[in-house]
Amino acid sequence: MVSVDCADVVLIGRPQVYALALADKIYPPKFNCYRDGGCYGTHVDSAIMTLPGSHDLLRTDLSASLFFEEPESYEGGILSVETEFGVQEVKLNADDMVLYPSSSLHQVTPVTQGQRVCAFFWIQSMVRDHSSRTMLYDLDQSIQTLTIELGADHDEVLRLSSVYHNLLRTWAM
Repeated sequence: MVSVDCADVVLIGRPQVYALALADKIYPPKFNCYRDGGCYGTHVDSAIMTLPGSHDLLRTDLSASLFFEEPESYEGGILSVETEFGVQEVKLNADDMVLYPSSSLHQVTPVTQGQRVCAFFWIQSMVRDHSSRTMLYDLDQSIQTLTIELGADHDEVLRLSSVYHNLLRTWAM
C-alpha cells in the first residue's frame, strides 16, 4: 500500500504511481460522498469488471482512492485496509491518493461529522502478481536513486536497468 501526492498532475503521469501500478487498463473513476453516518462495510472488490461502454474486461489488481477533503474537515471516514502487516488506517490530505491490492479486505468507517468525498477506481496492471509488482517497484526505486548518485551511464545502473526490464518482460501480461 502506498500513498501518493496527486495535486495538479495527470494520475498516470506520476512516476511513483506508474512504477507501482504498471497500469495496463484503468477503470474510469467513480465518486463517493459519505456523511451522517455513511460508510462502506468490510469487503473485497470484484475480481473482474466490465469497462463502461464496452465489452472489455478489467482484472482489478489495484484499488485507488483519491481524497478531495482535508482530513480535519470530517470525523471518521477512515479507509481501513487489511494487509500482510496488519490493518492500515488511511485518512489522507486532499489531492493525495492511496493504492492497495484489490484483493485486500477493506472498509470505510462511518463519517460522524462533516463529509468525506473521494474518487475511487481500479487498475489492471501489466504484472498480475502483487509480489512481482512489489519487487519491480523496489528495484525501480533503487535504480532511480543510483541514477542520481552515479549517473545513468554507470555500469551498475545499466546492469540493474537491464534486470528490471528483463523481469518486466518476463512477468508482463
